[in-house]
Amino acid sequence: MENQNIINIENLNLSIGKQHILKNINTSIPKNKITVILGPSGCGKTTLLKSLNRLTDLNPDVKITGKITIDDINIFNTNIDVTEIRRKMGLLAQRPYPLPTSIFNNVTFGLRISGRTNKKFLLPRVERYLKLANLWEEVKDRLHEPASRLSIGQQQRLCLARGLAVDPEIILADEPTSALDPISSAAIEERFIELKENYTVIMVTHILRQAKRIADNVIFMYLGEIIEQGTAEQVFENPQQEITKQYLRGSFY
Repeated sequence: MENQNIINIENLNLSIGKQHILKNINTSIPKNKITVILGPSGCGKTTLLKSLNRLTDLNPDVKITGKITIDDINIFNTNIDVTEIRRKMGLLAQRPYPLPTSIFNNVTFGLRISGRTNKKFLLPRVERYLKLANLWEEVKDRLHEPASRLSIGQQQRLCLARGLAVDPEIILADEPTSALDPISSAAIEERFIELKENYTVIMVTHILRQAKRIADNVIFMYLGEIIEQGTAEQVFENPQQEITKQYLRGSFY
């Protein structure tokens, strides 16, 4: 039977200087599902997310032990091409960071870097990925305008289209709706629910209502540890750990 987990994490520990951030993380991420990493601020959610595409490498004080395998490839293997690992994952940050160029050029940025510059190739792909991000109808007549003219919600969906354009397997989303209004937030949530048919979505949030709306799989973290994990139904309807129950009751955030 085909392995339905796209990512497996074994005994992951991460320290920055003397601060132990991630502690003995063991978990798996199911393919073509929305996995929500949930927990209060400062519990290690974003650090865990960044570990998946080795963005933690950017900090020279980081020390990591353990193993993360993606499609059965250990990403900490010294021979691994980090660029290829990152190409597998589109990253959506807390605030949108469109490039200081046109809407069209934002979507085609990754394609151009990989040498695909023919307009006959690029045009249908711009339409495809803007449609996937539910943005095409709003911008199809203004593709060559600066991306900075878009609303914050539109910019976030543009960043999603830009990430999708390099054909990732996984979408990493770090509090992707925290800077958005409720309507724009709902649009991003709807996109994720539709995109999981072809992508694996891993999202960090501390918004419990949001997690309940879209999660298939939940990882609940507290003080750098995974306290509880399982399907959304298991974690939300029948939590096993007292601290999980307290969090779900709203005793702390």
